[in-house]
Amino acid sequence: MRDPRLPGLLAALILTGCTVGPNFEEPDVGAPGTFRFDANASPESIADLPWWKVYHDPKLQSLINQALSNNHDLRIAVTRVEQARQVALQTRSLALPSVDYGGSASRGRNQAGGSGAFNGGRTTDDASALLSVVWEVDLWGRIRRLSEADLARYLATDEGRRGVIVSLVADVAQAYFELLELDLEKQIAIRSRDSFQKSFQLFDSRLEGGIASKVETSRATAATAQAAAVIPEVERQIAQKENQLSILTGRSPGPIQPRGSLDDGAIARSIPAGLPSSMIRRRPDIRQSEQLLRAANAEVGAAIANYYPRIGLTAFAGRISPDLSDLTDGVGNAWSIASNISGPIFDGGRLRAQEAQARAAFDEAELRHENAVLVALGEVSNALISRQKFAVARTEQERAVSSLSDAANVSIERYSAGRASYFEILDSQLELFPTELELARIRRNEYLAVVGLYRALGGGWSSGAISSAKEGL
Repeated sequence: MRDPRLPGLLAALILTGCTVGPNFEEPDVGAPGTFRFDANASPESIADLPWWKVYHDPKLQSLINQALSNNHDLRIAVTRVEQARQVALQTRSLALPSVDYGGSASRGRNQAGGSGAFNGGRTTDDASALLSVVWEVDLWGRIRRLSEADLARYLATDEGRRGVIVSLVADVAQAYFELLELDLEKQIAIRSRDSFQKSFQLFDSRLEGGIASKVETSRATAATAQAAAVIPEVERQIAQKENQLSILTGRSPGPIQPRGSLDDGAIARSIPAGLPSSMIRRRPDIRQSEQLLRAANAEVGAAIANYYPRIGLTAFAGRISPDLSDLTDGVGNAWSIASNISGPIFDGGRLRAQEAQARAAFDEAELRHENAVLVALGEVSNALISRQKFAVARTEQERAVSSLSDAANVSIERYSAGRASYFEILDSQLELFPTELELARIRRNEYLAVVGLYRALGGGWSSGAISSAKEGL
């Protein structure tokens, strides 16, 4: 006697099925407990702050806002996310029945359904109107694995969009601070040119009085010209940096006005790096590589599912009549319910090769993920040591500038009193000029180290300000 529970069990098996292949497990990348060169490791991180609490300069904040609204790379990334989302939706639809409609009508001699068919030379009519349903029963989880893979790729694309945001915020901040440093270089060059000009005037007046020689005025003229020659080169770099910022903010090249200066209030003072484990969970490129690893794992399951038979259900209902006038009669009713099964017997090793390819792709994705973590750890460590060493260099360079400035002032006084030669004045001024320029560059690099650290830690986007990638699916 047949078990009455059997139909229910079969129906449950068809509806639920199983999912072959390995289930995804988050990879253990073996991250260290702290970053190298982080002397004060703590759970707090500057990357947890939104960018407007890291960059305090109002003009920089305005530029970043413009870039997030208008930058073309970011807008392109958004379109890629939408493309990936629609692909995921297409794959998910494979798990649902496909319902189609169709109809036809024909009239002719020796024909049936619009095709030639001998019927004794009679002229006949044919008509049909059908509603059909096709459904692949995902018994082994092939479609579910494909849907899992495309969903993971969609999420990876969204993480890529977040990565563009992180890079964009950092690029704008870096270009802005480089622009401010060039402004400072221009100020130093103008000030040095004016200083050399004053020395020339001093030497020239003494030359007219017969006290100085032509050598002194010629050296002072050359020093003035050398300092003046720096100014147009710096102005060229300023214009190019303004053009770069304009393009980043999505507008035609133009001036960036007004703008601030390289002072200590332009950027956050407290710069904790946090813990590597938090960086891994936060940084978009690592999150992206993990989603791609998840997709590769699902592709392995889909390849394994290809070994198993595919079960399909089809049905149609409608009306078919050999005469248009009989289409509405009851005898024209038509319906059918059918099932089919197909599976591989011999394919020359194709399915085995597909599985091997999927497993190799998973191995590649796993190695890429591990490498992404290592690169991120290296970038954070490099930013930390750069910030520390530039801070020390800045202190020493400020001492050098202060001492040389005092020496230049004293040398002018000694020269005016007749106790020093013109070489003493020119040497002190010539040494002060490049030392001031180097101090400006060190200050810029100190700022850029913070920008690099914020970028390396994955700072620049907020989960509260950016919608979750899972919404809409």
